[in-house]
This record gives sequence, C-alpha cells and structure tokens, in this order.
Amino acid sequence: MRLGAHASVAGGLVTAFDRGHTATSDSIQIFTKSNRQWQAKPLTAEEIAAWRERMVAEEASGGIFPVVAHAAYLINIASPEETIWQKSYDALKIELERCEALGLPYLALHPGSHLDAGEEVGLSTVARTLSRLHTETPGFAAMVCLEGMAGQGTNLGRTFEQLGWLLEHTAAGERLGICLDSCHLYAAGYDIGTSEGYAQTMEAFERIIGLERLKIVHLNDSVYELGSRRDRHADIGEGTVGLDGFRNFVNDPRLADLPGLLETDKSEDLHEDIENLARLRSLLE
Repeated sequence: MRLGAHASVAGGLVTAFDRGHTATSDSIQIFTKSNRQWQAKPLTAEEIAAWRERMVAEEASGGIFPVVAHAAYLINIASPEETIWQKSYDALKIELERCEALGLPYLALHPGSHLDAGEEVGLSTVARTLSRLHTETPGFAAMVCLEGMAGQGTNLGRTFEQLGWLLEHTAAGERLGICLDSCHLYAAGYDIGTSEGYAQTMEAFERIIGLERLKIVHLNDSVYELGSRRDRHADIGEGTVGLDGFRNFVNDPRLADLPGLLETDKSEDLHEDIENLARLRSLLE
C-alpha cells in the first residue's frame, strides 16, 4: 500500500508535493479547489502544465504517486432540495473536469444525505445525478469513487449493498470506483479491528462489489465505538479500531498498489502525519 496523507494546496497546487515529502508520504490526496466554496477560479494553462510536469517527474523518480482528489464536503447530490442539488451537481462536474485536466485518476465523493426523503429516494437521486455526469463528461479518464460512510444522520453509503446498488444503477457505472475509510467502516458496523472481522468484511466487499472496484483507502482510527454510526477520525492506534485493524490493511497483498491515506488533524509542521505514517509502516510484516 502506498501510504500517505491529505495535503494542503495552499500557495499553489504543486506545493502539495512538497508537503507530501515533508510528511513522508508515498501518495497524497488533495482538494483541487477550496473545500469551503461552491465556485472555483478556473485553472490556468500554466497551472495545469506545472502540475502535470511535477506529477510525471514524481512518478518517474519513484516519489509521490498516485495523487487523488477529494470532492468538497459541501456537495450533496442526494439532496431533495433543488437549489442545493443544482449547486452540488455543478460543483461536482467542475471538480471532475479539474481532475481530468490535471490527470488525476480518482475523485473521492461522499454519496450524500437524503435529508429525510428516504434512502430509496436518495439513492435514486444519486444514481440519476451520476448518470447525467457521465453523459456530460464523455471520454473522461478521471473516475468518481463513492466513499463508504459511517451512516451518521441521513448519510447514504453506509453499507456495501447501498454502494453496490449505485454502481449497478448508474449509467456507465463502470466509470465509478469505491473509496473505503477505516473509521467509516468501523462506525458503520464492519469489525475490521480483528483478523476474523477484517476477513469477513473484505469477503463481503468482494462478493457484493468486487475488489477490482476499490481504488482508494482512507486510513483513520475512530473516536467512537464499533457500529456507533458516528464519524470522527482519530490518530492511528489512538482510537477504537486499534493497531491490529491497521495491520490488517497494510499487510493485505490485494491492496498493495492502492493509496492508503490519512485524513487526521495536523499542525503546520505535519508532525502528526509523520508520526501516524511511522506507526502504519511499523505494522508492515
């Protein structure tokens, strides 16, 4: 597994690589635009060229790769409220277009919240929205990766069955991938903290979705207990998942080529990322 962390792009996109190296990352995740705003200033030709040059150089030298993106948390393509849904769709399309321009393979996306409209309605809205996105972005290599969620509130994507339904009912569903988050899995009730529970979880994922659809792994410990359906990340080994759970992930040969990315709180000097990545690497067998 190519271990790394989410990296800030403050000061320009390419600065994420420098922060990644400071954090000892093999792979990084970025926001391609502000996570707090709907709109984004268009990327310039110069920004795209500089990014692609650095990205190619990093991979050629065995540095940081792959780089994946995460969609803004504002986006809710399951929303029954037309205004929010339209803003969400427009923002998501812009983010996928930015990934395509930058050569990023994957865009992690929270499936959204149905806001009491009901799971069936919410899932149908998500599938319809992603179908439209695929129709309006023909030929794109960049792929949306639906992220499994803890199930907090009316969030969709808590179960493999829900994620599998979305893959099956979205037009050009083969263009979708999956992102799994260890904190979300545990909070959703998948006991990845033990060897037996991890094996059962991955067997269920293979049976319902297929491991070939898994493109991104988020490695976060959980503040809350198994099945709590509460989403709050903790540093590696300092939450309820525990070190054994992460030992399962980093030593699974089926995940060897995937990015395994931290999304835990950090200071400007990134010492938390450095320490968390060191803990993960200490588990390698």
